[in-house]
Parts: sequence; structure tokens; C-alpha cells
Amino acid sequence: MQKGFNSDVSVKGKSYHVQTEDWGQQNPFFVSRVFCNGAVIKTFKISHLDALKMEPVNLTEALKLALRKQHQHVMDMVFNGQL
Repeated sequence: MQKGFNSDVSVKGKSYHVQTEDWGQQNPFFVSRVFCNGAVIKTFKISHLDALKMEPVNLTEALKLALRKQHQHVMDMVFNGQL
């Protein structure tokens, strides 16, 4: 099972690290954190249910896809200067 993603990006001369994690079934949330110079500058947290928004055919695959989508959404926000 995919537990998360980590990406390093540079935008306008600043370096960012984006980390997205699946906290698992006992704590069913996806959490993304954006770091700049080692400090968390923004955190995004969404429940599995809100991320899925429908009854999945294959829950494991749906959770992987939702985790990847959240990570990409936060990366897009960093690239677009929205943080």
C-alpha cells in the first residue's frame, strides 16, 4: 500500500518540500504538509470519505488515487504561488 509521497520543488528561488501521507484506517485522513526552510508553512487534512466522495469499486485503489490527487493538488498550489 502506498503510504505517501514526497516532492522537492523550487518556485521563484524558494525551495519547498511537499509531503502527503495516508494516516491509515485507524485515523482515516490524508495529510499534506508544505515545508519551506525546514518549517511547516501549510497543512492540508482531508478525511478518506471526503476525498473519495463516492462508493469505490476497489477501496485500496481508490485510496491510492485520492492520496496521489491530494499530493498533486498541493504541488500545483505551490507551483502557482498560492501559498
